[in-house]
Amino acid sequence: MVNRETAMRILTRLRAAGHVAYFAGGCVRDMLLGVEPEDYDIATSATPEEVMKLFPQAISVGAKFGVVTVPEGGAHYEIATFRADGPPLNGRRPASVRFCDARGDVRRRDFTINGMLYDPITGEVLDWVGGQEDLKRRVVRTIGRPHERFLEDRLRMVRAVRFAARLEFAIEEKTYEAIRQLAPEVRAVSAERLRDELLRILTTRHAGRGLRLLHDTGLLRHILPEVEALVGVDQPPDFHPEGDVFEHTCRMLDLANEPSPELALGILLHDVGKPQTQRVMERIRFDDHDAVGAEMAREICARLRCSRAQSEQVVALVGQHMRLMHAREMKESTLRRLLALPRFEEHLELHRLDCLASHGKLDNWQFLIAARERFVHEKPVPSPLLTGHDLIALGLTPGPLFGKILRDVQEQQLERRLNSRQEALDYVRRQYLAPGATGAGP
Repeated sequence: MVNRETAMRILTRLRAAGHVAYFAGGCVRDMLLGVEPEDYDIATSATPEEVMKLFPQAISVGAKFGVVTVPEGGAHYEIATFRADGPPLNGRRPASVRFCDARGDVRRRDFTINGMLYDPITGEVLDWVGGQEDLKRRVVRTIGRPHERFLEDRLRMVRAVRFAARLEFAIEEKTYEAIRQLAPEVRAVSAERLRDELLRILTTRHAGRGLRLLHDTGLLRHILPEVEALVGVDQPPDFHPEGDVFEHTCRMLDLANEPSPELALGILLHDVGKPQTQRVMERIRFDDHDAVGAEMAREICARLRCSRAQSEQVVALVGQHMRLMHAREMKESTLRRLLALPRFEEHLELHRLDCLASHGKLDNWQFLIAARERFVHEKPVPSPLLTGHDLIALGLTPGPLFGKILRDVQEQQLERRLNSRQEALDYVRRQYLAPGATGAGP
């Protein structure tokens, strides 16, 4: 984990070698806001080659763009040479860079609140872009012309939303208008970068505000049109007094407490099947929206280049979320299988947030908590009493009947009608091997 003491040692070493060096970017913003920085970046007059001479362990992957990463104390510290960028080559990287002084370096950065330098030796803040004033005004504003900054890197439009949501700032008027006009350009950003920035919005405080801003700026329809489609989809007011599906989703995200990426995506997509399944009968209905949504979630995760493990958990969260509503009606065997879902804690949390963001009743969630406690000292789905080898030993021939018998035995085990291997063997003999046995079970 990064810490200020290690960053200070790196900075001091640069200065001792005769180079100019400052803390830069987000860590300066956070320090001025009284927040512990997540990263400490250093901007310096030293070239990448000079930095690597001082820090032989440095990683030079970004050296041609003036950036070197120094691993120290189990964390990574980014050291960037003061530079001015040439014209953008691919909507992200500049075609060329040239090294310059500190003032010139600041003017290439994205937002004023990220464009300040800090001298930790003297305590002086170097602010040539009005960052301190914008912190006081609580606004996110680009350095220089918004259109130019965003066309240099289209992802900056989404970053503006992230900072505004996380810090509870407004987006400055000209910056906001530029995002509205350039929103379609976000489709040029790679899926991986969009995914990572989206997850940064969804896994921190005020994620619901972030989703609303993505909608208001016009970005959401180009990033996740399936989520944009939730806007205006009415729900039965008895169950959802909060409003449409989009508002319900935003409220869930606001209530979430720094969820995992998988849970965050599960919340975002749990009702994504509702627009396609909405029916107005005796009331508004969304039959099978969980199953439809699970398939849509799988496609969205693939489009965002999520890992297989991430995708499977998100799909499970979306596909299973309605089952938890019926927990009190389940047979014990069905309930125990539900509790045995991988990462069941996330299913439980999604259900809690779903209730809180709608009717507010938590009795079903409390039932599930109590059920989980009942099985705390045993596996919700215990090891099977019998295997196929046991059935062969009883004289049965392998085939489709094997699966039926094993499922039947497990069902009896979960219902606590069978409690030992011997009881299970006797059960199979009675139900499947005795004269006149039908195999239907009791």
